[in-house]
Amino acid sequence: MTQSIILTLIGLFLVTALTNILATLKSILLAKNIMNPVYFLVFIDAIIFATVLGKVTNSKGFHFAIAYALGKTLGVFIGGKIEERLALGILEVDIFFNNKGKMIEIAEKLREAGYTVNNFLARGNNGDRRYKVEVVIKRKEFKILGDIMYECGVTDPTLKIKNLNKVGGKITTTKIKVT
Repeated sequence: MTQSIILTLIGLFLVTALTNILATLKSILLAKNIMNPVYFLVFIDAIIFATVLGKVTNSKGFHFAIAYALGKTLGVFIGGKIEERLALGILEVDIFFNNKGKMIEIAEKLREAGYTVNNFLARGNNGDRRYKVEVVIKRKEFKILGDIMYECGVTDPTLKIKNLNKVGGKITTTKIKVT
């Protein structure tokens, strides 16, 4: 292989990785219903894809296809790491306790940290009393929740975690006068 082919393969690999990072981010943004950046990402991805596809299909040898496939694989890996860092989204976390005192302590610490918290008496297995703390947090702040529980001596709690699309405030209504 000549030096120019090797450089072309490296370029193909890197550009393909970049497009797959963009595609992964696009998928994440679509899932979170964050639309404005998606249009830009799709446009850039389409331009690069058309260029790369032409290069791969017009080349001789399987090494271009291998560079393309490896670039896509690396792009998904890096895109996943970026998504972990961004941690977009909102979570509703339900934490279940057997101890009422721990439930109250955790709920108060979360309120002090600025979170909206609800707590409930629940019934667990065989109707046994359980206590539930419900908190809505940003996904990137999930570690803060873990730190608060650790500070309170709670390890390995039972959690129920739900992804939320949107959290809204109070709905105001106006009365319509019917005549």
